[in-house]
Amino acid sequence: MEFDQFMLDLTRRNPSQPEFHQAVREVAEKVIPFINTEPKYEKARILERMTEPDRIITFRVCWEDDEGNVQMNRAYRVQFNNAIGPYKGGLRFDKSVNLSILKFLGFEQTFKNSLTTLPMGGAKGGSDFNPKGKSDAEVMRFCQSFMSELFRYIGSNLDVPAGDIGVGAREIGYLFGQYKRMSGEFTGAMTGKGLAFGGSPVRKESTGYGCVYFAREMLSKQKDGLENKVCVISGSGNVAQYTAQKLIEFGARVITLSDRSGFIYDPDGLTDEKLAFVIDLKTNKRAKLSEYAKEFRCDYHPDEKPWKVTCDIAFPCATQNELDEDNARTLLGHECSVVSEGANMPTTYEGAKLFEESKILYAPGKAANAGGVAISGLEMTQNAMRLNWSHEEVDLRLQNIMKRIHEQCVEYGQEKDYVNYVKGANIAGFVKVADAMISYGVM
Repeated sequence: MEFDQFMLDLTRRNPSQPEFHQAVREVAEKVIPFINTEPKYEKARILERMTEPDRIITFRVCWEDDEGNVQMNRAYRVQFNNAIGPYKGGLRFDKSVNLSILKFLGFEQTFKNSLTTLPMGGAKGGSDFNPKGKSDAEVMRFCQSFMSELFRYIGSNLDVPAGDIGVGAREIGYLFGQYKRMSGEFTGAMTGKGLAFGGSPVRKESTGYGCVYFAREMLSKQKDGLENKVCVISGSGNVAQYTAQKLIEFGARVITLSDRSGFIYDPDGLTDEKLAFVIDLKTNKRAKLSEYAKEFRCDYHPDEKPWKVTCDIAFPCATQNELDEDNARTLLGHECSVVSEGANMPTTYEGAKLFEESKILYAPGKAANAGGVAISGLEMTQNAMRLNWSHEEVDLRLQNIMKRIHEQCVEYGQEKDYVNYVKGANIAGFVKVADAMISYGVM
């Protein structure tokens, strides 16, 4: 198989989808050389089949705002691959949502879910609806209309959506309530639910915790640890908040958080008290981070990203392509030695290549970001068994899952004196799905 021809064919079939092209390119670069040593994968055209979604569902969502005006949004569900289990992946409500972004996320989800070792396929969905600034009643009406169409395509053994950007506890509650009403069943057809109605402990913390656990595993292999490390985090939502919480617990010093308006630089480091302020600010008040700077008298940098701040470890936890080549070069120039991605594909292709070539400890999102979907998988298990595990038990299972993901990355990514985590994550994720697809024959 020849890489350039493969990418040419893919971009021809999927025009004007740059995020999807980027996600496939990163995987194909690592997987095609592996495929060329394993003729069974090339003969069955596994990579070509794996980059084509099983199906894409597109639908309109009509709803009324508080003034009685009819509004309309476009919505999607990309069911990418269910070779190893039911489709599994989040729903994103944000004005940036389009088919390219959802295809990239669904494709990444296939590999991420494979790495968890849990039986879950890959999917993603969402809408260009933006819940920010909307009343609870408006969000409820949108969610009910959205689920009235989606419910026929999901189920505990078919497709199990979860939350993502713009879809938090409020939205999941409205969505699941409408699913229950439409289907007439109380099943584990969604994850990220509240603890009162089938949710799992550690779900809201899981992506952030998992990102830190993976960084800890990388450092441990180098006989190092997180204590006293200076850490820069982007984002201030769910993932960033609990990345910061776990780092503080492990004795690291977190000095930045960011939102769409800019970033805060607190050289003294966040504390549990300061983090509680951030969580209230972002979760309840839905206000800007500049309020933190006023409260704790630290620097605020409007319309900037935090990557210019000197650090030992960087945790990009906001959104895709937030860290570009120049940002990567700046971090490396400041001797940043670890990057652990809490968001999905937060580093541009060029930035990721710089990290890889520098041979720092660089954990791609499909590995470091897998904690969220891992706990979603455990929530599915608890729902099926009609029980709830304790917070401590779920957290221990999460740590073990992140440890197993790290081991797989080392197995397939070990080079002479360096573990190429990008290569390891991509090949390890590919092999499990590919072997299942071959077992089913041509379909």
